[in-house]
Amino acid sequence: MNRQNYRCWLLTVIVLVLSFALAFQDQNKKSTLHRETFSNADVLYDWVVNGRGQKLRTFVTRPKHTAGKVPLIFFVGWLSCDSMEYPNGAGNDGFGALMLALIEESGYATFRMDKPGVGESEGDCSKADFKSEIEGWEASFDSIARYDFIDADRVFVFGLSNGGGFSPLVARKQRVRGYISASSWGRTWYEHMLEVERVRLTGLHKTPSEVNSSMKAFADFYNFYLMKGMTPGQVLVQHPEWRELWYDSPDGQYGRPAAFYQQLQALNLGELWQGVNAPALVIRGTADTIMSHADSEAIAEIVNQVHPGHARYLEVKGMTHGFKVHGNFYSPLIPTVLDWMKEQSKVK
Repeated sequence: MNRQNYRCWLLTVIVLVLSFALAFQDQNKKSTLHRETFSNADVLYDWVVNGRGQKLRTFVTRPKHTAGKVPLIFFVGWLSCDSMEYPNGAGNDGFGALMLALIEESGYATFRMDKPGVGESEGDCSKADFKSEIEGWEASFDSIARYDFIDADRVFVFGLSNGGGFSPLVARKQRVRGYISASSWGRTWYEHMLEVERVRLTGLHKTPSEVNSSMKAFADFYNFYLMKGMTPGQVLVQHPEWRELWYDSPDGQYGRPAAFYQQLQALNLGELWQGVNAPALVIRGTADTIMSHADSEAIAEIVNQVHPGHARYLEVKGMTHGFKVHGNFYSPLIPTVLDWMKEQSKVK
């Protein structure tokens, strides 16, 4: 073997060794990945694909020691780029505490999904718009048919925070036994954000005069941003006098791109919820500083206007956006939700 052939052979060997090492490292990482465990349920890890070809991680739980088909709670998640998986338990997270308690105590199957760029899901959450996210939720709902232990006639869609507003989009025209919207919204995103800004400014101990002056500016700011399709940075270029008002990114807000919120604003939740035929349970805490009374109650009002008595509005005194009272998860919420779902399951 001449020197040139030897070098080619040696390079090939090095490449193969490195490839095997990387493959072993990746496989070892997967085998040691920390996962959720439940006393009363098994977790199935699966994938769906959105319209952009991104693989999104799903989490399906199946209750142990059950025969035949079981009802399903399909969770639709919040706005932030936080995972719906809790391998270390919920900790101080009220949303996680609620989901994990329902997984353990309901005897129902459950379904969760990590949006683009969250956890093991492909993509970049900070750049993912609402369209890419809703496509994932739709694909997830369609994938229910894969699981022979799920009773497709007893599916409950549980929307959390932002997810509770648009949750009927997930099922589209497919049968749902009931909707639960917790700490959510049923008006326009523009109206929601103006209330958020007033609460925020008041919490900063601004004078009434300062709050009102700022709200006049924010009314125009959000018009340019949400309805005229400009980023916050573009708005501020045109109106530099508002620079001191803006507290977030020039390209978006709360870790999501401007397009995400513009697409939320384009939704007509009045039209969406008036098309819902299933019963609805709407839950809000009086200490919620994110979603107002008007935000949440709008859902129940819309449903009841078309189908009187189909929606129940429950307001829990002192409960925060994250289902806490006096700093602790409000555990009575679990039997309340379970009792409501069981009651709806009896309806034929």
